[in-house]
Amino acid sequence: MRVITLEDHFATPMFQEKFPQGNVPGHFLADRGRYLGYDISAELLNLGDSRLAAMDAAGIDLQVVSLTMPGCEGFDGETAIAMATDANDRLAQAIQAHPTRLAGFASLPTANPAAAAKELERAVTKLGFKGALINGHVRGEFLDDRKYWVIFECAQALNVPIYLHPTIPHPAVLKAYFEGYVELATPAWGFAMDTCTHFLRLVFSGLFDACPNLKMILGHLGEGLPFWIHRLNDHTQFAAKRRGLKKSPEQYLRENLVVTTSGNFFVPAFLCTLLALGVDNVLFSVDWPYESNRTAADWLSHLQISEQDKEKICHLNAERVLHLEEAA
Repeated sequence: MRVITLEDHFATPMFQEKFPQGNVPGHFLADRGRYLGYDISAELLNLGDSRLAAMDAAGIDLQVVSLTMPGCEGFDGETAIAMATDANDRLAQAIQAHPTRLAGFASLPTANPAAAAKELERAVTKLGFKGALINGHVRGEFLDDRKYWVIFECAQALNVPIYLHPTIPHPAVLKAYFEGYVELATPAWGFAMDTCTHFLRLVFSGLFDACPNLKMILGHLGEGLPFWIHRLNDHTQFAAKRRGLKKSPEQYLRENLVVTTSGNFFVPAFLCTLLALGVDNVLFSVDWPYESNRTAADWLSHLQISEQDKEKICHLNAERVLHLEEAA
């Protein structure tokens, strides 16, 4: 069975030179690397031999690769434009060298929305990328601000999805919720809290009425949103109508959202997600190199679901959403 993953990351020398180290709480990368048994920073720079070897060891056929957090969203316009161009060109070269093993999500200079839309168009039409990945808020600004909608309009016109990836929570949230408990601001909790709130802001802003065919992707089993669909809908449906939304919150989650399993290999949460969103909206992913390919593949192999459903989760859904060529 073909296996595709679509939340797997890389870094560039430019990114590592400019990356604001304060965005990584404490010794997160070092601690995580010790737990996994390899150097995460080194693996992020590798778009060749060791990446492919790790994929082969876990039976992964294709990775859709993206620039690691905070991505270009952590930088001002001019720096972000240079970083996005460099990252996308480097990734395109790696894809050209390994066309059956790697694909790409574009990095975007979101601090300059017009430039971001232009770079998305270049990445999709010239480089063959399958969409874009945006790492959360743009230096404290959320994407429900209308100035960013040109990016979503471009994605809809190109018929490609936007992957909304976590980043360190909003600075005000860091101080209010996580001061003194910085370890909770990481993937343990803060990433999901910030990302699902960001996505809901987009829903309630009317984005999906303006761009009804836009697909967005959330990782980590939807950052917990599938668990909250009923309560969210029950308590906000009238507020949604007052805002002029054309559908209920639940409908947007079911129609404009797909989720991946990246970094959340917990069967009860997976089953909740499967029941809440349906099998057509769940895609297998890992989150390499922050998560182990082997661990993810072993979890996948032991899922007690039908072969038909497993095939959708492993590759058919990704092929549909990303317009990937099916396996020969």
